[in-house]
Amino acid sequence: MRIKFQQNLDDLKERLLVMAGMAEQAIQRAIEAYRTRDLTICELVFRSEPAINRLEREIDQMALDLLAMEQPMAIDLRFILSVIRINADLERVGDQAVNIAVRVQEMGAFANVELPVDIPKLASLAAAMVRKALQAFIEADADLAKAVLSLDDQVDEMNEAAFETLSQLIKEKPELTPPCLNALIIARNLERVGDHATNIAEDVIFWVRGADVRHNMSALSE
Repeated sequence: MRIKFQQNLDDLKERLLVMAGMAEQAIQRAIEAYRTRDLTICELVFRSEPAINRLEREIDQMALDLLAMEQPMAIDLRFILSVIRINADLERVGDQAVNIAVRVQEMGAFANVELPVDIPKLASLAAAMVRKALQAFIEADADLAKAVLSLDDQVDEMNEAAFETLSQLIKEKPELTPPCLNALIIARNLERVGDHATNIAEDVIFWVRGADVRHNMSALSE
């Protein structure tokens, strides 16, 4: 019976990693669409959303079934609860990708203007956070998860800098308001991707160490 339960846990982990791959691909495509202004890539992002949503429901159901059928030990219980939370964050990463793709579409209606903000750099950092958080999950590595948390401040700072730069540009050149607003919102979406990566990292720490660090940063040093 225990072997079967362990197999079910492994299956749950595998499904979550499929979900992770789909969410990562969506965000990478959305950023590529921004970089190249290729609206056909936006369509790929939109088409992937129903599959991501479907998989989120499937993973949740698998996790709930395991909780209902078994009485898992503490670490297994934490694992299942973490999967449910990580699953929700991955679905929201997919949502952010869709939001970015919508903004890229809107920018396509205007002439391509070089803006004084490095959105691809911000995107690269946010995507790296997601990748590291998922690697921490795969390897059950709480230290790697902690390293993800330290990157969140950098993403926040880059988002704030983008806000200040673009807000100033709108004042100086009101005709650039539409592309500036879209870039502002994309930067905010990427900051949210970083937040979801932080949540995933915190859930890895909760699973591996049994420490809930969401509102208790002192638990990180334990």
